[in-house]
Amino acid sequence: MRIFICLLLLHLLPTWDANAHANGVILIMGDSLSMGYGISKEESWPALLQQRLDQLGYRYRVANASISGDTTHGGLSRLPKTLSREKPNIVIIALGANDGLRGLRLQDTTDNLEQMTVLSQESGAKVLLLGIQLPYNYGQTYRERFHRIYAQIAQKKHTAIVPFFLQGVAETRAMMQPDGLHPSAAAQPAILGNVWRKLHPLLK
Repeated sequence: MRIFICLLLLHLLPTWDANAHANGVILIMGDSLSMGYGISKEESWPALLQQRLDQLGYRYRVANASISGDTTHGGLSRLPKTLSREKPNIVIIALGANDGLRGLRLQDTTDNLEQMTVLSQESGAKVLLLGIQLPYNYGQTYRERFHRIYAQIAQKKHTAIVPFFLQGVAETRAMMQPDGLHPSAAAQPAILGNVWRKLHPLLK
């Protein structure tokens, strides 16, 4: 009888859901590089991040608000509502690649990323900037000026930064999809490793 009662009580208890009991939210504002373009969402680095957080006992929910093809302008325009909805503790800004590939004005990209950083900080969130590098065919001057944007904002606004979050991936043909722009599923753990080194110190 006692065993039956115990089993009955266990059956009535609510099912444990790590995300339902999360004490924090990590918001990712990115593009196709963070959305999991060309691979399943379960294989993408944001999904792997959620797995790692759960395995290590960090009670955070990862809210991946990445949209394929998005620019810094698009990210900025949708950030206020996303901040209001998700109320994140940490915002990972992984935008800019499409700005660079389209040759948009560097000052516009800088202004958009800086405003996103400020809005996130004013909401009470910590910010992690994920820098990007453009392909060599965009010319050395433009590439270098573009890449410096992230470090300049990080220094000015006192945020954490991953200088190039595709480090060790973009340079390795086997880790890229046939288009040469998007990382393969095999590359996602390496991307997570690059992000984790700077994200980990921000966690409670």
